[in-house]
Amino acid sequence: MTTDVDTPVRAKHTAEAEASGSGRSERVSALAQQHGALVTLIVAMIAASLGFDTFLTGDNLENMALSSAFLAVVALGMTFVIITGGIDLSVGSLFALGGVLAAWGSQYGTAVALLLPLVVCGLIGLVNGLLIACSGLTPFIVTLAAMLGARGILLSVTDEGSKTYLVDKESFFAKLGQGTLLGVGVPVWITVALFVLGAVVLRRTRFGQYVYAVGGNEDAAALMGAPVARTKISVYTLSGLCAGLAGALNAAWLVSGVTILGSGMELEAISAVVIGGTLLTGGFGFISGSLVGVLLLKVIQNVINQIGSLDSAYQQVVSGAFLAVVVIAQTWLGRRRRVL
Repeated sequence: MTTDVDTPVRAKHTAEAEASGSGRSERVSALAQQHGALVTLIVAMIAASLGFDTFLTGDNLENMALSSAFLAVVALGMTFVIITGGIDLSVGSLFALGGVLAAWGSQYGTAVALLLPLVVCGLIGLVNGLLIACSGLTPFIVTLAAMLGARGILLSVTDEGSKTYLVDKESFFAKLGQGTLLGVGVPVWITVALFVLGAVVLRRTRFGQYVYAVGGNEDAAALMGAPVARTKISVYTLSGLCAGLAGALNAAWLVSGVTILGSGMELEAISAVVIGGTLLTGGFGFISGSLVGVLLLKVIQNVINQIGSLDSAYQQVVSGAFLAVVVIAQTWLGRRRRVL
């Protein structure tokens, strides 16, 4: 026999249990969004190491790390852009332009080789940000125009692509790309340092808070006093700087400014960022996740190369299919969290 006094007590316990279950489900969904790519990367590496004897060799891992470094630097800048709810389609052309400018500038010293692509690509990123933030133009159109414009500058500098600038193999600039530290390539160390710095900026500074706020709700961010326009300008400038730096490091690695590089790199960078857990709608994302996304893409590409009987087209097919699965999973998890 129960009394009326027991009814509110049971209702309270039921509500607490439901709230607790809802909280656990929300935490699980959040963890899946944040660490799902890392779990997938670990599983993929284990499977690859069991399937191919050469996968975990030092040379193969070193090649994967080096090839990942340049894309990772581009993806770092793209992460800031996407968290604000934007997109940058110009980074592939800026990557190629940065490499050519760095190779050309290397004849005047390492400082010119590094500063020239940073200044030019950073300025293009700044123009992107100004047009998007101050003119109300959509990021897709603005950065698409910048992509074409940067490629045009590249062709002009290289006489329609017929001229290739070389880097002196004995120069300090070349050592930035080909040198090693503790057995690991210098570009890898630079990339790790940039990601640590990027994570600190995004998570521990007021600018990082503004980035999340603008991506979450631009109008609400403006009402709270966040400098929306300045934040947008800053992230697109940062994206241009990262693309230019990645191109310069790649030129130092190849000891030449290759004009045909960077085609489709913007899509690879976007894929890596999204696979790493950053939402295309903005307001949610992780620097570390973008690095994991880059590594996962490179592992997939490496496994396809290890198979040998498959051509490079399968890399695009598998990467595209994987990206579609990730976006669907992110959408489902996001809706689940809102319902909870």
